[in-house]
Amino acid sequence: MSKDFFNDHQELLEQAVAATASRGYWSPFSESPSPRVYGETANDDAKAVFEAYQGKDFPLQQEGATGTVGNEQSPFGFALGIRYPQVPVETLIAQSEHALESWREAGPRVWSGVSLEILKRLNQRSFEMAYAVQHTTGQGFMMAFQAGGAHAQDRGVEAVAYAWQEMSRIPELVAWEKPQGKHDPIKMQKKFTVVPRGISLIIGCSTFPTWNGYPGLFASLATGNTVIVKPHPAAILPLAITVRIARDVLAEAGFDPNVVLLAAHSASDDTAQTLALNPAVKIIDFTGSSANGNWLEEHARQAQVYTEKAGVNQVIIDSVDDFKNVARNLAFSFALYSGQMCTAPQNIYVPRDGIKTADGHLSFDEVAAGLAEAVEKLTSDPAKAVEITGAIQNSATVQRLADAKALGLTVLADSRSLQHPQFENATVQTPLLLKANSNDPAISREWFGPIVFVVGTESTDSSIELAKQKVIEHGALSFSVYTTDDTVARKAQKAAERAGVSLSLNLTGAVFVNQTAAFSDFHGTGANPAANAALSDSAYVANRFRVVQTRWHA
Repeated sequence: MSKDFFNDHQELLEQAVAATASRGYWSPFSESPSPRVYGETANDDAKAVFEAYQGKDFPLQQEGATGTVGNEQSPFGFALGIRYPQVPVETLIAQSEHALESWREAGPRVWSGVSLEILKRLNQRSFEMAYAVQHTTGQGFMMAFQAGGAHAQDRGVEAVAYAWQEMSRIPELVAWEKPQGKHDPIKMQKKFTVVPRGISLIIGCSTFPTWNGYPGLFASLATGNTVIVKPHPAAILPLAITVRIARDVLAEAGFDPNVVLLAAHSASDDTAQTLALNPAVKIIDFTGSSANGNWLEEHARQAQVYTEKAGVNQVIIDSVDDFKNVARNLAFSFALYSGQMCTAPQNIYVPRDGIKTADGHLSFDEVAAGLAEAVEKLTSDPAKAVEITGAIQNSATVQRLADAKALGLTVLADSRSLQHPQFENATVQTPLLLKANSNDPAISREWFGPIVFVVGTESTDSSIELAKQKVIEHGALSFSVYTTDDTVARKAQKAAERAGVSLSLNLTGAVFVNQTAAFSDFHGTGANPAANAALSDSAYVANRFRVVQTRWHA
C-alpha cells in the first residue's frame, strides 16, 4: 500500500510557510551533531557506511545503465574509488518522461508531502552526508555537517514552503456567476489544475553540491516536475545519496522512482550540454562559472534557466570602533573554506588616507598590516586552522594562487601550506593578501579561492562608487561595509539597492558575510550578473508550474 506523507508533515510545512513571512530565526533541523538529536552511534555508523562505499559500486539501481563511472578524489588526499551507474542521456530522458505521466497527476499535496519526507530522511542521514560532502568538496567536517546537512535541508524545506504557498493560492474548483440585470445570471463552473513544466535538470557544483543543489531539486519536485540530478564529476557522492533516498520514498509513496534520476558522468564528456539542450528539459538549475552559466542562459532557450554564477564580492572599511574585532571577523571570512564560497569577500576597499577608529587614526598601511596580522594569527596553529580552511577542492584553485602571486603586487600575507594532522596528503592553504590600487585590472575579476586584495581608494565615497560599478558590471553575492557614520551607511545602502546586491553592515563577532540563513536571508538577488534568481523567493518557484483551466456552464 502506498503512503500519504502530507499529513505527517503538514504542521512542519505550515511552520515553514510562517517562517518565510516572519523572516526570523527558524530551522526544522538541528545544526549540532549532538548524539541526543542524531543518536549515540550516528557518527561511527555513518563513518563506517562512508568507508564501505569506497572502492565499490554505489548501491543505486537505475535501469538502462551501460556501465559505471566515477573518479572522485578526496581533497584530503585519497581516492574514493566509488563507481556509479552511467545511463545514456536518451534513456534518462525517456525514463523521466514516463515517470512524469503519473507524478503530474498526484497534485500539490502529494508533491509537497513526498518532498518533505525525503528531506526528513536526509536529515536522519546527516552524519553520512557530512562525510560525503567533506571528502568530495574539501570542507572541514563541522562545516560539511552543517552546510552540507542541516543548512542544505533547511534550504530544501524553504523551497517546498514557497512552492506550496504559491500553488495553494490557486483554487481547485469555483462557481462563477455574472449578473445580467433583469436576465438570468451567467453561471459557470471553473476547474484550475496546477501542472508541472516537465523535466527539471539540476547541474551540481563541486563545492556545495547539496546546499546549492537542494533549492532547485525540491522547488521542482514540489511543483510536480520530474528531476534529473547531474552532479559535478568531482562531487557525485552527496547527490547520489540524495537520489537514492528520494527514490526509496517515491517507491513507498507508490510512484515510479524514476521521478528522480542520477546522471553521473565523467569530466571529459558532454552530458551536461546534451541534457541541457534536450527539448524535454524545461527547467535548469545551475551553480558554477559565469562562462557555463552564460552558455546555458544563451543556448538552453527551451528551458527556464536559474543560475548562480561568479561575482566579485567586496568590503568597504570607512571607520570602526574596534579595528581588531573587525580584522578578526574579516580574517575568518577570508579563511573559511579557503575562500571557496560564492559569498567569500575578495576586494577590501580602504581610503588611502586611512580610517577613523575609537582609538585614533589608522593609515592605509596600518589597516592592511592589521588584516594580514589577523590572518596570520588565525592560521598560526595548523591543527586548529585546518578546521576553518578545510582543503582546496581542485588544482585550478592552487594555480590561481600562483597566478595571483605573479601579478607583481605587494604581498601583505603570503599563502602558506599547512600540514593536516589527520590527512597528510591534504592540500591546505592559508589566505593570500595582496595590496592593490583601484585601477588594477585584477580586482575586476573573481579569484575563486583564498585570494584577497586590499585596495587603496581616493575616499570612502570613491569606494562606494567603485563597489557599485563592480557589482553592476561583474556581479556579487555579498557586499559588506564597516562605518560608524550614519550618512556613509545610508549611501552604502542606496548603492547596494541600485546595484542589486545584499548589504551587511558592521559585522563582528559570530556573524560573517559568507553566511546566509534559510527562511530569513535571501541568498542572491537575481538583480546583478552573479545570479538571475534568489534562494528562495516566490519568483524562484512560481515559474516551475502553470495553471490549466477547464470551464463549463453550470
